[in-house]
Amino acid sequence: MRVLAVIPARDAEGTVGGVVQALKQHLPDATVLVVDDGSTDRTSEAARGAGAEVLRHEVNRGKGAALQTGFDEAARREVDRVLTLDADGQHDPSLAPRLLDALDAADVVIGSRDGDRAGMPWIRRATNSVMTWIVSHLARHRIPDTQSGFRAIRSSVFTTVRPQSSRFEYESEFLIEAGRKGFTFGSVAIPTLYNAPGSHIRPFRDTLRFLRLLFRRWND
Repeated sequence: MRVLAVIPARDAEGTVGGVVQALKQHLPDATVLVVDDGSTDRTSEAARGAGAEVLRHEVNRGKGAALQTGFDEAARREVDRVLTLDADGQHDPSLAPRLLDALDAADVVIGSRDGDRAGMPWIRRATNSVMTWIVSHLARHRIPDTQSGFRAIRSSVFTTVRPQSSRFEYESEFLIEAGRKGFTFGSVAIPTLYNAPGSHIRPFRDTLRFLRLLFRRWND
């Protein structure tokens, strides 16, 4: 079984190396690919120094575009499974094998924080709950924690699902399209970690993008 771990990264020089090293420790047979989405720091160099392969967008195109670049590369290499996680340290690489093992019973497995949200601000908990309900409704499947970027995905999914979005709403649209195509979902409990240096999410602009996505998918 061939596994490609895809890490979208932007200005993550201080954290991406540790994520790559931990992931290689827990998935020694997997290839780790960092997609540098137009970083202005030494993200690419830090990722390579830790043992990852790197593809780089010369300008920032969005997290969704970075993920799609990784999925396109996975399809080109004909890998069997892809693991996605963030570069900022919010996902525990030691749990990666559990997510991949859970693909034996599902097409998409999500690292779900539903059982442990103690460290999550209340407004974030409320927003995640609402967005998870909406995305699940549009996908026509009950999907846990649709806002988690820690995922394991079968090749049959990432080779046939191609969202139109290119930024943070891409991850929601990916689940909506996968659900509508009849793919199945599973989950693995993960802890809520907020040790990251900061998010690239722009609340107003990205909320508008998410609302446009909902309007488009609600009516198709």
